[in-house]
Amino acid sequence: MNATVEDLRATIIPKSDQLNAEQLLGGPMTVTVTDVQIGSEDQPVVVNYYGDEGRPFKPCKTMRKVLVHAWGAEGRAWTGRSMTLYNDPAVKFGGEEVGGIRISHMTDIERDIKVSLTTTRGKKAKYEVKRLVSHLAGQLVDLARSPTLADLKDNFEAAYKATRSQADRDQLTAAKDKRKAELQVVPASSATKTYAQLADAILKATSADTASLVLDGARDDLPADQLADLGRVFEGKWKAA
Repeated sequence: MNATVEDLRATIIPKSDQLNAEQLLGGPMTVTVTDVQIGSEDQPVVVNYYGDEGRPFKPCKTMRKVLVHAWGAEGRAWTGRSMTLYNDPAVKFGGEEVGGIRISHMTDIERDIKVSLTTTRGKKAKYEVKRLVSHLAGQLVDLARSPTLADLKDNFEAAYKATRSQADRDQLTAAKDKRKAELQVVPASSATKTYAQLADAILKATSADTASLVLDGARDDLPADQLADLGRVFEGKWKAA
């Protein structure tokens, strides 16, 4: 998250390997999940999100119960879903109110939900999560699925202009950079030097941009006549795409 005059939360981010409740003092933050991993014994669930910059959300046991109740036990299914996190100053540790991260809203639930959770000394309390309708989540999915660099550019520009939140823009930028890196990866087969292998790489490429990278890389590997033939292979497969 980059600091701007409109959003100074980046200036209060503590040095940490995870999202910290203090980071949310300036207000709640909506994040979209990119990955879920198993962590340590004390923090067994690690939730990465767009723009986390190495500070993933490591939910406490109470919030893990909420996540499993709302989204199910299959962590991989959480990818692409969004939730709003906030700092609840009433959260206690060691008998003192120190504040902690709580979830207020979630996408991918049919309606607002209430779940009974165990609090201190074995007591039960109702915890409510509101249904979140997130335009950002859809925009991030569009970026992640952009088939070409041109589509990625168009999707990113449209999404970026549609939001004023710097936190959301940071997530959009992270998603764009991630997809751009994926699209720019040249298939391993294009590293070979023969015409047949390069032609096969173009035909099997997943997009015109990827195939174009193979063709560009072949300019140093093939004589002019074979390069011309390879260009015709590219045009035959991708010119109309």
